[in-house]
Amino acid sequence: MSDHEAYDLFQRGLSLIAESHWAQATVPLEKAKRLEPDKTSIRETLGRAYFRSGRYRDAASEFSAVVEHDPANDYAHFCLGRSLEKLGDHRAAARHMSLACGMRPDRSDYRLYRDRLKAA
Repeated sequence: MSDHEAYDLFQRGLSLIAESHWAQATVPLEKAKRLEPDKTSIRETLGRAYFRSGRYRDAASEFSAVVEHDPANDYAHFCLGRSLEKLGDHRAAARHMSLACGMRPDRSDYRLYRDRLKAA
């Protein structure tokens, strides 16, 4: 398969997400990831699809891979924090939420989730 095929699979996953077909979107996104495992855009989108499908452990794995590849990705830290929160690991979740807030202090949604987590 070519890079073009990975792109087509990625676009198909995005289309399914746009229609809120989160679980179905994981199928083409997983195929795209197998073709391009280092593409953070694919892994981040797959993580979103897993999260919205309730597959929090899988989501955390994808967002963790994105953070490893791009430690300055505030959105990946935020999503990793949300995934870890859903898994009950509040300490690790708070760390990633705080990192996301530090990188993007203008994001009120990041602050809201971080503060809610700290209060819990």
